[in-house]
Amino acid sequence: MSQEACMPRKPWEIAFTAEPAEVAALRRIMGLHLGVWGLHDVTDKAQLCVSELASNVITHVGPGTPATLAVAMKGTHLRIEVHDPDTRALPVLRDAGTESEQGRGMALVDAVADRWGVLLRPDHKVTWCELATKLTTPNGHVEAPSVARAEALLSLYAAAVQPPCSADAGRVTSAVAEEAVIAAITDFLHWLQAHGRDADDMLDRAQMRFEAERVALRHGS
Repeated sequence: MSQEACMPRKPWEIAFTAEPAEVAALRRIMGLHLGVWGLHDVTDKAQLCVSELASNVITHVGPGTPATLAVAMKGTHLRIEVHDPDTRALPVLRDAGTESEQGRGMALVDAVADRWGVLLRPDHKVTWCELATKLTTPNGHVEAPSVARAEALLSLYAAAVQPPCSADAGRVTSAVAEEAVIAAITDFLHWLQAHGRDADDMLDRAQMRFEAERVALRHGS
């Protein structure tokens, strides 16, 4: 099932004030965005990195400092940046097992990220880190047996939803893919009803299994 730019992930950024309450909000925002991007497998690591990078600004630059969180894809890696105006207070990496609290945040980032660093600009600095994802292409989706099985089924439904003479024949757009998913689910519900099964019960069981597998994916990555 071919689909052009099946999961476009546009860079985004958000300004924030370096305060503890803002850190919790940034974690939630990161989780929401990664959910939309289909990157559930790196959500926990990304939220940890956001917390530590933002907290580093609070600790070493000062509460109330205006800062910016910027997130983008760099190839198949997720890149997280925190911008702040102080070019002198550089992040310090210390052993996370030491008694000193200072520097442990960057040790945690170092432990979960594939790489991290600091860029100095004329009027601000950028502390960044990158996390490996399970993507094979920047605009693709995470490879998994369940996704592969679903695509094999959807290729059949897409042909029915999209007329053969359509100008888009030969590729599957996001809109067509969504219609194919809805058609497949609807047909399976009809099949269940025809065989004397409770369709609502089956939907509940499917939702429970989906949630369990999603939790396992996040914590087993």
